[in-house]
Amino acid sequence: MSTVLLVEDNHTQMELIDTYLRDGGHTVIRISDARDALNKAIEKKPDVIITDVVMPGMSGFELCRRLKNNPATANIPIVICSSKDQEIDRLWGMRQGAKAYLVKPFSQEQLIRTVKIAMA
Repeated sequence: MSTVLLVEDNHTQMELIDTYLRDGGHTVIRISDARDALNKAIEKKPDVIITDVVMPGMSGFELCRRLKNNPATANIPIVICSSKDQEIDRLWGMRQGAKAYLVKPFSQEQLIRTVKIAMA
């Protein structure tokens, strides 16, 4: 179906999201560090990137901003997937260039639908 670059530092969340995506027919590239995700996005050119917000070293917001400012990755849709559920968080994520914002916890159906909408 499509290739998803998943950026998540929590192992349990990584496993859950990976399973949801693979069961939905997606190929998943797993990265636990936002800085590594920048290089991997340029190298692999995924169809969509899903990132957490709260990570050590670089937040998902900053990752989103850097990806959107890089011509090599600017057109890759980004889904922010976070437990931060305030409207200001959602608005800030969209301002950084995210195409969608999904609040944890979520169902497999919600994740697959959000990825599909982001890629449309």
